[in-house]
Amino acid sequence: MTRIITIIPALNAASRLPATLQSLAEAERAGLCAGWILADGGSSDATVRVARQAGGAILGGAKGRGAQLAAGGQAALARASRGDWLLFLHADTVLEPGWSGRARAFMEANTDRDRAGYFRFTLDEPGARARRLECMVAWRCKTFALPYGDQGLLIPAAFYARLGGYKPWPLFEDVDLVRRVGRGRLAALPARAVTSAERFASEGYLKRSAKNLSLLARYYCGDSPERLARAYRK
Repeated sequence: MTRIITIIPALNAASRLPATLQSLAEAERAGLCAGWILADGGSSDATVRVARQAGGAILGGAKGRGAQLAAGGQAALARASRGDWLLFLHADTVLEPGWSGRARAFMEANTDRDRAGYFRFTLDEPGARARRLECMVAWRCKTFALPYGDQGLLIPAAFYARLGGYKPWPLFEDVDLVRRVGRGRLAALPARAVTSAERFASEGYLKRSAKNLSLLARYYCGDSPERLARAYRK
């Protein structure tokens, strides 16, 4: 039976992790869950304790989301059985009710095929500015086949292994992987991934969006992930 192993990179996510894990529970009830792995980046809060109490496998040591994703992916491959899929999901992203049924349909329709799916970007803040950003992300995904990591990634374990998995980059590790997946093998799943709007609200929607777009342009022009990460943190 096709099952899902979920990998969650986290850093000081204790306040948001329970909701993320709760949204994954429906996959367990549906018999789709083959376990989940928390790839912790050195949290100083209760993140690890929350994950351990919820029954997850804890993987520590990796610093930075790209390194956490890479390490978590390797750990998931080591425990995957033939036909299993991997779900990479950020610790502040909640999948909407019913997502597991849509994921099951996608996986069954793509048995033994090199395909990957992502969810529809949604913010947990009401109002026009959040809806505008969601529309912009939907346009980016449709036009450039470029979902980001906060939209999740559902991919066959065998396909992920053949692609070489995530690279331990400090930035744009998600863009790098979906570009290797390729437009023709990437699909939008009919379910929402609801992500915290805290970073956009605190930095300003326009300012953060413009900064992200500028960094993406530099990435496509060949700038290194290390230089881009330093600019991102400024």
